[in-house]
Amino acid sequence: MKFTINNFRERFPTEESCLEELMKLRYGSVTKCPDCDKNTKFHRVRNRKCYECQWCGYQVYPMQGTIFEKTTTPLSDWFYVIYLITATRSGVSAKEVQRQLGVTYKTAWRMCHQIRLLMDSQNPNALSGHVEIDETYIGGVHKGKRGRGAEGKTPVLGMAERNGHIKALAIKDVRKNTIMPHISQTVKKGSKISTDELRSYNALNDSGYQHSCVCHAAKQYVNGETHTQSIEGFWSRLKLSIHGTHVWVSRKHLNKYVGEFAFRYNNRKNPDSMFEAVLSGMRQV
Repeated sequence: MKFTINNFRERFPTEESCLEELMKLRYGSVTKCPDCDKNTKFHRVRNRKCYECQWCGYQVYPMQGTIFEKTTTPLSDWFYVIYLITATRSGVSAKEVQRQLGVTYKTAWRMCHQIRLLMDSQNPNALSGHVEIDETYIGGVHKGKRGRGAEGKTPVLGMAERNGHIKALAIKDVRKNTIMPHISQTVKKGSKISTDELRSYNALNDSGYQHSCVCHAAKQYVNGETHTQSIEGFWSRLKLSIHGTHVWVSRKHLNKYVGEFAFRYNNRKNPDSMFEAVLSGMRQV
């Protein structure tokens, strides 16, 4: 069922309902008090954002250890911003959050970045099967060379399973010694890998992968099952969203935006569950 704004308001009408949801996510399965070791239930402490054991009074704080810890912004506002970010295809700018909540730009910016960090933390680190690998460049319009080696732009490496998940991250350059460690940490050995003709990928066959490539410089884009169209589609959506929603992002924070849109891609088959997916990242281990 589509998760609409009316569904959100019905489910989380108050600050109390948001705290109860967080408590359920983090401690809902706890039936034994870690202090007195008795089977127990935790009840809400009035005027405090915590719950206590019915026997010994041991208290747990659902917001502790999450992006909400030490915040003075209402939890209901945080939940609403999570809904905004996950309900839109291209994300939400901090300026829009500032307008809707009436908070300072600094507060809105911090909220958005904390939520992006939470989204990125849930992106997979292990890919397998047939994986497409490519790089792109993010940055403003500059005179001179375009593409690889363009001045003022940040390279971003992307690895996408065919019909599966994606992992993307900003990197300092596209040299072999920079790219190969990321691939080795993310893509399982023995996987098929499709790339373009960048020389940095030439070491893949000797590193335990089945590597094949297409030569974009010669206008070759498909060679049998070898192509990079999936990851290139992701680059297109990422750039359109950054330019249309955020206009410009700094090199320092680029990884957070890349992680947000990788999270969107990885949950593309069920976009209405993205809100739940973000909240699930706060479950207690």
